[in-house]
Amino acid sequence: MNETRPVNLDIAANRKARKWSRLEKARRVLWALALPLFALSPRPLWSWRRALLRLFGARVGRDVHIYPSVRISIPWNLALEHGCAVGDRAILYALGPITVGARATVSQGAHLCAGSHDISRADRPLLKPPVTISEDAWVAADAFIGPGVTVGAGAIVGARAVVMKDVKAQTIVAGNPARAIKEL
Repeated sequence: MNETRPVNLDIAANRKARKWSRLEKARRVLWALALPLFALSPRPLWSWRRALLRLFGARVGRDVHIYPSVRISIPWNLALEHGCAVGDRAILYALGPITVGARATVSQGAHLCAGSHDISRADRPLLKPPVTISEDAWVAADAFIGPGVTVGAGAIVGARAVVMKDVKAQTIVAGNPARAIKEL
């Protein structure tokens, strides 16, 4: 029989670790206070939300459509290139950098996760690997894009797919775990 060895987790060390500078903590508090200005803005006020994100350090291109119900953890880690769109209830968990390329679409309910923990260490330190959605890619409804993943140019991630590895350009992936189902 295969025995599983218990791991002695050091939760106290994890909680004591400085994951954020004082400046970052202050900026996160200010963003939390400004969130109602983003979330309660009427849907057609694309330029208002673009301006608010820029005010908080996001790189936001022209003609970006980001819906008011999108949840953004840290806007200064966000780059939204020209003409991209982020749909209703999408989650941009930007502990690390998230880039959404030109003309790319992140559909409703999709989750881009640029944060994790190093499970090989007992203190489980925070990791902030980037997520990149390349130009002309489409992340369909309710899909999950994991830390450190790049979705290639023109690729399509099917609805509710779970993507934990890079997706090649011009490839359609679907499922959990996501697998290539077609080359475009």
